Amino acid sequence: MAQGEERAGVALTNLDQPLFDGAEASKRDLVDYLDAVRDRILPGLRDRPLSVMRVLRGQRPFMQKNVPKYTPEWVRTVPLWAESSQRQVSYALCDDRRTLLWFANQRAVEYHPTLVTARRWDRATHLVLDIDPPGDADSAGFGLAVRAAHLVRQALADARLSGVVKTSGAKGVHVFVPVSEEAIEDVAAATRALAARAERLDPVLATTAYIREDRGGKVFLDSTRAGGATVVAAYSPRLRPGATVSFPVDWAELDDVTPRDFTVHTVPGLLGDGDPWAERMPPPQRLGEQLIEEGRAIPVARVAAMHEGKRRARARRG
Repeated sequence: MAQGEERAGVALTNLDQPLFDGAEASKRDLVDYLDAVRDRILPGLRDRPLSVMRVLRGQRPFMQKNVPKYTPEWVRTVPLWAESSQRQVSYALCDDRRTLLWFANQRAVEYHPTLVTARRWDRATHLVLDIDPPGDADSAGFGLAVRAAHLVRQALADARLSGVVKTSGAKGVHVFVPVSEEAIEDVAAATRALAARAERLDPVLATTAYIREDRGGKVFLDSTRAGGATVVAAYSPRLRPGATVSFPVDWAELDDVTPRDFTVHTVPGLLGDGDPWAERMPPPQRLGEQLIEEGRAIPVARVAAMHEGKRRARARRG
């Protein structure tokens, strides 16, 4: 691939530059990887407002939500009012190869789509539990996350639901449950209920405590990936040593893998012609009313943590 190559109408530049410190990969490797897996990653990005993690030379990585002014006119966008910043944000919709390659050339390493589509902001397509082990991203920590993932799987089975699992590409795992475009408030409530049920299965291992200092070295079952939240896409690279990839794993094989097994260098060969994420994903499921009602009685983690933080701050001042 020459320095001035054009691919799918996208000019590619500075391809031989290192991607980021510790990546063990170049920008060329990122472009080639995303192009190789485009038919697998694009279905998870299509028609979903997208945030990306970019890394420019000499700068710290940053999350980009609002598309820059120089974005080509052929990149589809959708406007959304952001309460946090009190402004309208123009999100990209990464629907095709051309847009994906443009993002790759912008040194967008990570791809974080929403769990809603641009056509139905009020309906979630997936319920997600993000399983985050304590400490650094070592093999022992990942092993704890795997054990907690099996708790989540059991909680799902008890609720007559099924899901698929993937490495986060960082230190934990994500469990995805496709739902029948349920109201986002109902999905959020069901997520809280499932996290609480999984915690009760082994409270020594897992916790739903949102405040880090309250977790006591346990695996965090994060139930906040709901509503307008984003989750890194299957097959997305990560800004992690070795340029790891968030990769789908069969439940039967989860105990035998590590995050470093899946990188921009190894994944295309592991995939062959297959798409394990799509192949293993069950059909959309309905959430039981009992599960939703149970979750409605559980405080929203971020809100509860905010109030608790204020209470503790007042206590310290007093």
